[in-house]
Amino acid sequence: MEGTLNGSLNMIGYGLAAIGPGVGIGLIFAAYINGVARQPEAQNRLQSIAILGFALAEALAIIGIALAFVLN
Repeated sequence: MEGTLNGSLNMIGYGLAAIGPGVGIGLIFAAYINGVARQPEAQNRLQSIAILGFALAEALAIIGIALAFVLN
């Protein structure tokens, strides 16, 4: 039959849900670069905060991929 959809709609949902953490990570590092450009002496303090924010935002994407496979 023509026009059928083969595969899982969970993966399409995950692909759309991965946009959020991707944008979030971009904003985190944009703010980090902006902060270091304004105050280079605060780089060490800002770097640890940026890495923590990256880890938390990436955790959302990892949870999303796990749910996409579990809720098949």
